[in-house]
Amino acid sequence: MNDSLSRAQTSSSQYSFGTWTLVALVVGNAVGAGIYTTSGFALADLGSKEWVVLAWFVAGLIALMGALSYGMLVQGMSDSGGEYLYLSRSIHPLAGFIAGWVSLLAGFPGAIAFAALAFASYVISALPGLSAVATNLLAVCVIVIAGLIHIVRTKSGAKAHEAIVAFMLIALVFVMLFAAGQFYFSAELPVTDDEPVAAFSIFAFASSLVWISLSYSGFNAAAYVAGEVHNAKQLVPKGMMIGTGLTMVLCVGLNVIMVYGAPIELLRGQADIAVVSAEAMTGKIGRRIIELLIAISLLTSITAMVLAGPRVYAKMASDGALPKLFAARSGHPPRMSIVLQVCTAIALVLIADLRSLLSYLGFTLSLCLALAVTSLFVRHWRLGEKPKSRWYPIAPILFVSCTVSFAALSAINEPKQFYAAIPTIVMGALAYLMCKRGIK
Repeated sequence: MNDSLSRAQTSSSQYSFGTWTLVALVVGNAVGAGIYTTSGFALADLGSKEWVVLAWFVAGLIALMGALSYGMLVQGMSDSGGEYLYLSRSIHPLAGFIAGWVSLLAGFPGAIAFAALAFASYVISALPGLSAVATNLLAVCVIVIAGLIHIVRTKSGAKAHEAIVAFMLIALVFVMLFAAGQFYFSAELPVTDDEPVAAFSIFAFASSLVWISLSYSGFNAAAYVAGEVHNAKQLVPKGMMIGTGLTMVLCVGLNVIMVYGAPIELLRGQADIAVVSAEAMTGKIGRRIIELLIAISLLTSITAMVLAGPRVYAKMASDGALPKLFAARSGHPPRMSIVLQVCTAIALVLIADLRSLLSYLGFTLSLCLALAVTSLFVRHWRLGEKPKSRWYPIAPILFVSCTVSFAALSAINEPKQFYAAIPTIVMGALAYLMCKRGIK
């Protein structure tokens, strides 16, 4: 049964998501730890604030091209599943399975685990009264809570996520307006360093773009739930574009504030660049406020991923690529897939070296995204399905060429990212063969 027929037979009760939910899903997925931490490492690699701001702007443009391209994919295949759906339907079931395998092992659970640990660290730092609570315990608790939010009813989970994202956006706008006032009225701000702009390095710029692009990677989050959106061919592309545009404004604006809020020697190589910059601008009170704001942003990221990720596993299960246990019933959330993702994320919190896990995550996910967008050309050539968009083929070509080029340059600069991705692909291929032979 093809995806369009499947949608035609879907009951109206399964259509749970509207435009604002899709926008909140994109923003909540994208505005996580990366937006507040990546620039410290980018400053160490690029050597100047100007190149860092440019990197955030360029990555935002690439994400917009990606959102346009994914909008075309949804218009051709308007079911849930994301990269798994597009690659398995357009290229080969093995390609889709490996993309789903990456999502199952690291793409969602790894990112959730990392965000949960970061959430716990920021909350404990901002609220010293919680210092007796173990970081791992708090991280596990927030993952379980996010799972409970989404496992009962799809609409109630979506509404809860919307409310958290709305609160975060209001807080971020307030912070940006306050910082803009500080920059305007204070003689000491913005901090422009005396040292000249560092020489441009394409390899360092590419490496920074791969990590920064990971912060933007939520641009496609709405595509994972397309099967639960009424009139998905119009609403999902719209939600992705609005959400990605809003994310770009937030990412560029906040990082301008962070990098120009303190001297470069205080920020270079710092993982907590947002906290360091806030303390330099406003003291310890500002530091604690920013820590709580970061924690809220991380919470939106966790709830967004717990909402989106299980839809991939549910689609795989409905195709027979995973046990039927993980499929979703019409009108209900994919409960066992949510349980699977929550348990995997908790296991990673307790046993995995997340820094090593995430060292190749940006590289691997970038290739999955580029391959998914490439399926637009495959469907055009093989099936004659040319996307009805004035941006075709410009947006897909720009997204794929930029993503692959920067990933390749990053791999040349740091080969371990490439070598670490190989075992994941091999394990995915072996798991696919086992499933094909009926070993569930």
